[in-house]
Amino acid sequence: MTGYGYAEQLSEEFLLTVEVKSYNNRYMEINHSLPGSLSRFEQIMDDRIKQHANRGHVELNVRLRQLSSDLNLHVDQGALLQYRQAFSQIQNLTECDSKPTLQDYIAADGVLVSVRNTDPSCYEAPLMELLDKALVEFSDSKGREGTATQENLTQLGNQLHSGLDAIAEYAGTLEIKLKENLISRFDEMLGEKGYDENRFLQEVATLLTKYSVNEELVRLKTHIDVFMDLLKSPDPVGKRLDFLCQEMNREINTIGSKSIIVEINQQVVNMKDSLENIREQVRNIE
Repeated sequence: MTGYGYAEQLSEEFLLTVEVKSYNNRYMEINHSLPGSLSRFEQIMDDRIKQHANRGHVELNVRLRQLSSDLNLHVDQGALLQYRQAFSQIQNLTECDSKPTLQDYIAADGVLVSVRNTDPSCYEAPLMELLDKALVEFSDSKGREGTATQENLTQLGNQLHSGLDAIAEYAGTLEIKLKENLISRFDEMLGEKGYDENRFLQEVATLLTKYSVNEELVRLKTHIDVFMDLLKSPDPVGKRLDFLCQEMNREINTIGSKSIIVEINQQVVNMKDSLENIREQVRNIE
């Protein structure tokens, strides 16, 4: 699910900001953008993020700006003497009168060395504090979206229930429909000769076995009921809902393939449309 959280801390020494963003994704994935000096804290931050997100593409952005210099410059005397000797040899070999300048020595690699005095571990406490603050805002934003998603899924689930009830009602007329079709066919084939009653009943029984959707309706109702119950759960249920969608789709397809009643086929189309909308939403739920 999508979410956003931000926190910052300003002191005399530094400005530290933490930003957490998430986008819809079927799997859990965390990308980092942070200074190299803070990379040692990646695993700790990931563990905290996973307490607030079980699914999705999460981006963690950390920015650190030094407001007071912790830089020390060190002159490597050994390197300087070697460069001096090398410049002198070059001068003798080339018989050139020009001498190396101060700029030549400063530009030489390894002569002037910069050293940072600040230990990165001093940022751990403020970094974790800011991350926790950002994650609270992050979770709140996901919660608001989750509530809206839950309401939408509940509405779609109710549409599935309505379609199920309508199919069950039409399915109750299946035997009557089959008898009418058979009588029409027998009359067309045999005319006034009539037909054998036992043979007729056998044909009805065979067709009822072939076209009955009672078992599919029972299983579909069970899946829908479980789906509606899971929507009320405070636990992560995204993967279970995704599995239920697959099962419901299988039963609806079977009902559609067996149906010989137009009204049932219409309900199947409506239910498949509702289920597709559900599956799009469920892919984003944790």
